Amino acid sequence: MDVPEVVRAKALQAGAGAWLAELPDLVSGLERDWGITVGRAFGDPTEAYVAEAALVDGTPVVLKLLVPRPGLAADEITVLRLADGAGCVRLLASDVERSALLLDRLGPSLYALGLPLGRRLEVMCDLAVRLWRPAPDADLRTGAEKGRWLAEHIEAMWAQLDAPCSRAAVDHALACADRRVAAHVPERAVLVHGDVHQWNTLQTRDGGFALVDPDGLLAEPEYDLGILMREDPVELMAGDPRERARWLATRTGCDPVAVWEWGVIERVSTGLLATAIGLQPVGGQMLAASDAIAHSLP
Repeated sequence: MDVPEVVRAKALQAGAGAWLAELPDLVSGLERDWGITVGRAFGDPTEAYVAEAALVDGTPVVLKLLVPRPGLAADEITVLRLADGAGCVRLLASDVERSALLLDRLGPSLYALGLPLGRRLEVMCDLAVRLWRPAPDADLRTGAEKGRWLAEHIEAMWAQLDAPCSRAAVDHALACADRRVAAHVPERAVLVHGDVHQWNTLQTRDGGFALVDPDGLLAEPEYDLGILMREDPVELMAGDPRERARWLATRTGCDPVAVWEWGVIERVSTGLLATAIGLQPVGGQMLAASDAIAHSLP
């Protein structure tokens, strides 16, 4: 199977080596059960084996097989069902046990289209806002739980990777995580995507855009905007990095401080993860930005 190296590395890191070996049989079984024909695999996913497919009538679709991790497939399926096409790709079929999803096929990503940063931020903000909605009965992690997990992840990965960024950057991220965990209010929590970035924003057949690959949380909406703060770290540091947080908050009616703090947390966490799986140069760029921001604090 033509599995992207990042996906292979992530599967091995997650202890899912057997899943890699079983992929051919898994694909064959889903072809039979869902009446699809699976074609070539995409080369850029990071969390799943994703391939072109077609229904019996020729309708183009996408088969997605997530690296098996507890709750990952269930959470994504929950988000896509609740969104029902609003801001996100449309879910056509799913199988939690096999971590499998059948999705509407979309076009190129914002990254592939090469749109300017300002336009990309506009598109992604507007999609996130369309998705945000109360979902108190959804069986998803809360923003507080994710904040605590991110703090633990940062500490563990920083030690495991032998300190690839400064202790000041780690301490700044942990302080921000403590504040965001404490600020969690269930009544204000909404369904958030959890990983809004340009590779997860694809063009639809009518010329619009839709988000793919949701992580899914019940959190303050600023969490999604924090992801946009961690991305494009070189451009972020070319000017006043807090200006992006203010712009995102103004466009969506959110709190700029919360946007900034989630960005600090996500930048360090994702920079460490990217470094661990060899996703460079972006991992190093995120950590360099984290260092510069931490060392600029009064």
